[in-house]
Amino acid sequence: MKRFDFHASPNAEDSEKQTLGCRHSEPKICGKNSMPAVCAFVRADEMCQAPPRSWPKQYDKLLHQFGKNTK
Repeated sequence: MKRFDFHASPNAEDSEKQTLGCRHSEPKICGKNSMPAVCAFVRADEMCQAPPRSWPKQYDKLLHQFGKNTK
């Protein structure tokens, strides 16, 4: 399972509403941890469908800082 730091450059698959891997600072205490079809830890595509509430603002900040990553 992929886990990306909250401050790491954005991935091509990231958006304001989803992230590739987990971007929570403490995944163990995330209310959606291991929730089927939502959590990156249990989805086959490793996409988190419930990033932190602060993610949209952070995503915008990272886009301006790093540009959209195309990895």
